[in-house]
Amino acid sequence: MKNAVGASAALLAAPALAAADQTAGSRGKIRAAEKPFRMKYAPYLDMFQEHAGKDPLSNISFCADMGFRAVFDNGLPGRPVEEQNKIAALVKKLGMELGPFVLYADFAVTSFVINTPEVRQMLATKMKEGVELAKRTGAKWALVVPGHYDEKLHHDFQTANVIDNLRLCCDILEPAGLTMVIEPLNTMHDHPGLFLTGIPQAYQICRAVNRPVCKMVNDIYHQQITEGNIIPNIDAAYSEIAAFHLGDNPGRQEPGTGEINYRNIFKHIHDKGYQGVLCMEHGKSLSGKEGEVKLIEAYRYADSF
Repeated sequence: MKNAVGASAALLAAPALAAADQTAGSRGKIRAAEKPFRMKYAPYLDMFQEHAGKDPLSNISFCADMGFRAVFDNGLPGRPVEEQNKIAALVKKLGMELGPFVLYADFAVTSFVINTPEVRQMLATKMKEGVELAKRTGAKWALVVPGHYDEKLHHDFQTANVIDNLRLCCDILEPAGLTMVIEPLNTMHDHPGLFLTGIPQAYQICRAVNRPVCKMVNDIYHQQITEGNIIPNIDAAYSEIAAFHLGDNPGRQEPGTGEINYRNIFKHIHDKGYQGVLCMEHGKSLSGKEGEVKLIEAYRYADSF
């Protein structure tokens, strides 16, 4: 295997990329591939530690060598500014896309669902922080989870408050060109008590906010648990979807380990002309280098539509 850390932009432009060696997967080996992935599947920055170590820059270079055209980092705001800048510079140099970072996702408190001066001030502060990060890194999307459901307030009042608070956020984000993606999450298995749970609900809210910088991320793992009907719901809500999160169910591992037909879903999204990122927000079914190779193999198969 060639040195992933030493990959250059010129090499990528060739494009002489690397991918999983399907004949040697059980031995954890990797060989050169013929082409990059067709879609912008985005590994998180420490997804391939067994091959690339823990350094985020080494991981980005490794991902590029493997043919991935994007990466994402939920925790980007928590990194030192110097490290953020290095990540952004390398992503740009390699011609990759940087997926959504998490700007606000406090699952334990009621926030967007209530309309108080304290909440609005907190949200305004968070949005301004997101704008500054986007200016430094060139990030295009900031992920927001509207928080916990308020058991003492009627659901419709909460919906109205979420819409108003999202509009406040848009007032700050829109001049900077930073798009907020709200994420519905499942409450049956992972996140009980959250307000935003389904694609139809998120679609309704985005349409009500009616601002170009308020969209949604469709997390296919979460929505398979919450409602299923994945492809029809993608079609129905497509105008408001700005990003996807991936993960099979059950288990939240790579495609092919559960019940979701990702090859068909990727083909459907590709045929719709989708050009955005698909964040690989899941684990690996096997440990070690073997698990990392198996993950790459899974995406090569799912991408071969």
